[in-house]
Amino acid sequence: MTSPDSKILAHRALSLLDLTNLNDDCTEADIDALCKMAVTRFGPVAAVCIWPQFVAQARDLLAGKNVRVASVANFPEGGVDTLKVVADAVAMVEAGADEVDLVMPYKAYLSGRRGFAETQILRVGEAIAGKARLKVILETGELQDPEIIREASDMAIAAGADFIKTSTGKVPVNATPQAGEIMLTAIAESGKPVGFKAAGGIRTSADAAVYLGLAERILGPDWARPETFRFGASGLLNALVAELEGADETNTSGSY
Repeated sequence: MTSPDSKILAHRALSLLDLTNLNDDCTEADIDALCKMAVTRFGPVAAVCIWPQFVAQARDLLAGKNVRVASVANFPEGGVDTLKVVADAVAMVEAGADEVDLVMPYKAYLSGRRGFAETQILRVGEAIAGKARLKVILETGELQDPEIIREASDMAIAAGADFIKTSTGKVPVNATPQAGEIMLTAIAESGKPVGFKAAGGIRTSADAAVYLGLAERILGPDWARPETFRFGASGLLNALVAELEGADETNTSGSY
């Protein structure tokens, strides 16, 4: 049996969810199903996060339903072809994306090319300014070192990120509470209106509660809302709906 508090948490987490399908074999039919799932009887999720080629389809399906369309750039490898990354970001925004989840060139960053990584973020941000939000994926499981995660968080914030995001969900280590705490602290200490997104491996309402608890402790009880906080997940929605319906949580497998 679920408690009133657990239902309140589940309802809140649902409103913060970027319902995601970034599977390599994703089809138009999968996008149809994803967009249908995005509007539940408990309210809509915050966004769907999908491959660029499906942006226009999702935009049409979700018109007037208060669900944002997010897509990915430089995903998942975090490459160094900045001209292509910028062009891809512009194209997805022109197709109707409200948000661009950009993978920072984290391998270049780790090799010492930190100015290069910053420049890529700056150029994408400039190209979509006033048209879409920029969510920068740090790939914290690959950065590993807490000091490096903090440095990358500070750099992305300074470079104009609207959100900083933990992970692609495509590497062995994705979102962790440790990385989340570091990133949320960087946001708090920056004094800037930057959001946080935890992605990869978040499958239950208990998982969601950990990150919401961090946000509440570091940035205050009213800080986490769709404009400032997201979960990136494929299977979390089922668990949250089950919680709201008073059923046992049901986990679904997914690459994100």
